[in-house]
Amino acid sequence: MKHIRNFCIIAHIDHGKSTLADRLIQGCGGVAQREFRDQMLDSMDIERERGITIKSNTITLSYRSPDGQDYLLNLIDTPGHVDFSHEVRRSLMVCEGALVVVDASQGVEAQTVANLYQALEYDLELLPVINKIDLPSADVDRVREQIDADLGLDPFAAIPVSAKTGVGIEDVLAGIVEKLPCPTGDPAAPLKALVFDAHFDSYRGVILQCRVMEGTLKTRDTIHFMHSGRDFTVDELGYNQLKLNPKEQLSVGEVGYIVAGVKSVRDIEIGDTITLLDRPAAEPIPGYQAAKQVVFSSIYPMSTDEYQDLTKALDKLAINDAALTYEKDSSAALGFGFRCGFLGLLHLDVIQERLQREFDIGLVISAPSVKYKLALRDGTTIDVDNPSYWPDPMKIDSVTEPYIKASILTPEEYVGPVMELCREHRSESQTMNYLSVGRVEVLSEMPLGEVLFDFYGKLKTITRGYGSFDYAPIEYRATDIVKVDILVNKEPVDTLSYLVHRDKARTRALHYCEQLAEAIPRHQFKIPIQGVIGGTIIARTTIQPYRKDVTAKLYGGDVTRKNKLLDKQKKGKAKMKQFGQVNIPQKAFVAVLRADKD
Repeated sequence: MKHIRNFCIIAHIDHGKSTLADRLIQGCGGVAQREFRDQMLDSMDIERERGITIKSNTITLSYRSPDGQDYLLNLIDTPGHVDFSHEVRRSLMVCEGALVVVDASQGVEAQTVANLYQALEYDLELLPVINKIDLPSADVDRVREQIDADLGLDPFAAIPVSAKTGVGIEDVLAGIVEKLPCPTGDPAAPLKALVFDAHFDSYRGVILQCRVMEGTLKTRDTIHFMHSGRDFTVDELGYNQLKLNPKEQLSVGEVGYIVAGVKSVRDIEIGDTITLLDRPAAEPIPGYQAAKQVVFSSIYPMSTDEYQDLTKALDKLAINDAALTYEKDSSAALGFGFRCGFLGLLHLDVIQERLQREFDIGLVISAPSVKYKLALRDGTTIDVDNPSYWPDPMKIDSVTEPYIKASILTPEEYVGPVMELCREHRSESQTMNYLSVGRVEVLSEMPLGEVLFDFYGKLKTITRGYGSFDYAPIEYRATDIVKVDILVNKEPVDTLSYLVHRDKARTRALHYCEQLAEAIPRHQFKIPIQGVIGGTIIARTTIQPYRKDVTAKLYGGDVTRKNKLLDKQKKGKAKMKQFGQVNIPQKAFVAVLRADKD
């Protein structure tokens, strides 16, 4: 165990975690030069295209130090975006140390601080790394000051590197071996192994990623999942080394994979503790926290005959992504679907894109919402995240919505626009901390529903990309939330209903009506599109009808002949409007939600 190091890389988004991981893999000879490609550990196309890490990935590297000692380095590359902080938390549980990567030009940002606090919760040893020193705008001395002031770490222990050019990578490897602690535990104790990740293989079922905390696990052992209560026999185990590398056993302190014939996500739970059936551990490993979904949205297949395919696809994605939750849902307009819970809007976007790419399913997604707590007049309380289940306003006594504490790090010159942005999104309190020269932290308490759509994008725009944003849920507070229904030809369309604060109801309703008026084709009769709260109309647009020139065949005579034909046409259109059905194309639902920026 003295020659094992388990560590992860944590940082703000786009500070070079994946590139640093690539260089460490090359530095240890973990990949042949002809097989190398950028973002080695990012396995999904969407990760490569967007240049972000979505899934934590692990690899075991063999490293020979300058003094001739051989070490086993278990590296876990973690995501940087706030929506995937649950992935980071799981990764931290299986490590003894972490590399805290800071961009030499941008300095310490909000997610760096948030991840640092998570690492301190698990008592990890931290090694700061200053990346991108090859950039013309790099200022290593200023970043050292920020590491001291903002993170409270030793600024002189920080290792300057350029992951792009490979400068300083040997120093990082030496620092991992010298400064990060080795794992502890007893190989003879009853087995305790933490399941921190899993992915689905079409031929072998669910492949589990585990860290052995106590004891030893061998092939053909019968294992017991302490939370779910299921038993399986280990068919294969070993190290993750880009390809699966089978071994005879995994001992205490080691990180590896297990194939045990697990067929379905319902058989296991990420964060569960594995022990041996014939020699069980006394209690499971403490500290695991389930993901808290904050954004809820309904997903429907474009074509109703793809419902079964969508069910299987969500089953497989849930194995790969423990933070995704889903339950059955239905809509009069779109048929059967699922109500899903996500960690944030980027998480929703990624899941939607993976469903379309990996499983080739066309989707319609309802407007995202958060979970509101309602106190009814009969004394009961209910939680509502779906507008379909919003009760009659006469029955509601009070409504509370989730609030967050937002931490925004920004250069000093953008403080005014940032505070104005917070006020636009119903911020209740704002405080400022001057962290270092020219850098300000704005702390603001605001509703979670207000940051769902475009807050992060607007923040990046007004701070020219230098602002960073992180948040933590705090509590539920009283609010004035209303349900807005969208009527098409005086018929409500349940999928387009949404929950919003009363002050913003008209703006959003007008936006929905305008988008629908563009997306719905003209009919033979006039179609009113209205946004209503209860019985009050707050927004309206009209789709004008086609009009046939019925007087074209007249060639003179009295004007009454013309009026007679026009009156006949008017009566026909009135009758058609009474009985006619408006055909709302699927693209109309997509258009409303795609363009929803309010």
